[in-house]
Amino acid sequence: MISPRMTTSMRVKRIDNPGDAGYATRDKARQMGLRFAVPEVLGGKIMPSYAGKSLVPKSLFRAILVIPPLALLSLTLATAAKAQTATDPGPRPCKPSDCAGGFISGLTTDQALMKQQGSNFFAEVNLIAGGTNIKRVGLGPRFDANSCNSCHAGPANGGSSLGFNVTPIASGTLCPDGTSITTPQGNQLFAQYQGCGAVNTMPFFEQTNGPTVVARMPFRSDLVTPDGHVHQLFTITGRSDAGTCNIQQPDFETAYAEGNLIFRNTTPFFGGGLVEIIRDSDIIANMMAELTQKMALGISGHPNLNGDDGSVNRFGWKAQKRSLILFNGEAYNVENGISNEFFPNELDETPGCTPPFPDGPASGGNGTHGVPDDRADYASLPTPGYLMPGDPERFAIFGRFLAAPVPGQCVADSAFGETAAQTCSNGQTQFNNTGCVLCHTQSFTTPPSSVGALGGQQVNLYSDLLVHDLGPCDADNVTQGSATGDQFRTTPLWGVGQRYYFMHDGGLNRHGLMPETNIVQAIEDHYCVGNTQYPNSEANGVITNFNNLSPMNQQDLVNFLRSL
Repeated sequence: MISPRMTTSMRVKRIDNPGDAGYATRDKARQMGLRFAVPEVLGGKIMPSYAGKSLVPKSLFRAILVIPPLALLSLTLATAAKAQTATDPGPRPCKPSDCAGGFISGLTTDQALMKQQGSNFFAEVNLIAGGTNIKRVGLGPRFDANSCNSCHAGPANGGSSLGFNVTPIASGTLCPDGTSITTPQGNQLFAQYQGCGAVNTMPFFEQTNGPTVVARMPFRSDLVTPDGHVHQLFTITGRSDAGTCNIQQPDFETAYAEGNLIFRNTTPFFGGGLVEIIRDSDIIANMMAELTQKMALGISGHPNLNGDDGSVNRFGWKAQKRSLILFNGEAYNVENGISNEFFPNELDETPGCTPPFPDGPASGGNGTHGVPDDRADYASLPTPGYLMPGDPERFAIFGRFLAAPVPGQCVADSAFGETAAQTCSNGQTQFNNTGCVLCHTQSFTTPPSSVGALGGQQVNLYSDLLVHDLGPCDADNVTQGSATGDQFRTTPLWGVGQRYYFMHDGGLNRHGLMPETNIVQAIEDHYCVGNTQYPNSEANGVITNFNNLSPMNQQDLVNFLRSL
């Protein structure tokens, strides 16, 4: 099926109008391989689209299309120049001075009390029916993991997939009878899939020394009707606290054989409170900045606007969620299978697999009696009239107070006689000169905040928070909001120096289930030539520039990334 963006007239959907109105036809842009997608902006606000009219000056449009031959060459190359010689120095060791996972400074005394409590909530292991005075109930019927930090563990609570051969944060997983399960290094799911008597088999794409990924099927079984949802890895069938529930795991093998299985790596949310309050207007203003350079390299990008209030979504691989509390509420329901006050229904309502369950505490206590599994705690009020929120709110507070990753020292490029400082300085220069910074925007500044510690902060996240085309090579054929099948949010690069796995799928789709652990390969994987369904990757010009760098400049750029 031909995408609407690839018709013969090359009608390009305006990025200020996710609906189908207001297309801008640019035949000249089509002939040159450009996708003209500049929104109409006036006074710092996105303006409505008007058919046949544009608030963008014609002089600017002409300036964009008058491209030097060298830039045009890099824009329309059929294949990337392969002059890459850099090597990945590997994940930066996690030191107390620069290890991600700490908390922002400047919290009030009361706010600071949430540090340890938030960490505990995030690491709690969820059961099905809970136990006496234990508010960790509702696992399943289908789930991907039994705790948040099973997936968000590297290099600390709130991070991404735990690195291979890395010691886990938790030492064991408890079953209702108190039995502890040995927790392995690396992928934590191997401690859970048959825990407490469950009869699951491990999906073939999960690896002990690989990223913790979740599975989506772009289409339903007819391979035509869109699906795109997460298909949970495991069920509670057979667990000692699951009662008579008897459901089967998805048929991942058939889906994979049909080309209908894609994967999502775990996204870290360090610095989440800072990202959450970046002004929409600042994101749009940054999108409109340096347009001539962006268009010369084939870069456009657009915000994934919230369908309810039109604000800029920013969390998730496709920037599909606006706030931490929504991100956590959905994840709790989808990944842990725990219904909550934001998503109050079970995703699988098979009889016998929904609450109440027979093995809850006899006295009632905090056991699950119905939906939602998780809820505001009316039983443990510190003072009458106060309310203890449910887990999604607690996770959101935890994520809101997590500090941004702190850069570390560069690996000195001694082969070229450079010190560590010289390597990092030149690496950032090359990062800017090649055009990486045009999407991986270095920083935003937060507005004043009701949480004083979050306000007026420089947020060095290295992301424009927009979604961009990456072409058919990385397409997952899943649309979320206005982010289509090959579009993904610019990944924030802060903390990338301590990351083990790269790209939205951990590399599994593109590299035949081989994890993407090499940051240089991840750079190269941004390059992709378009086809009849999806356009060229917006990164093609930048990757060509990277490959044309001298060996020293390439290596310095890579070492700079590993310092972040």
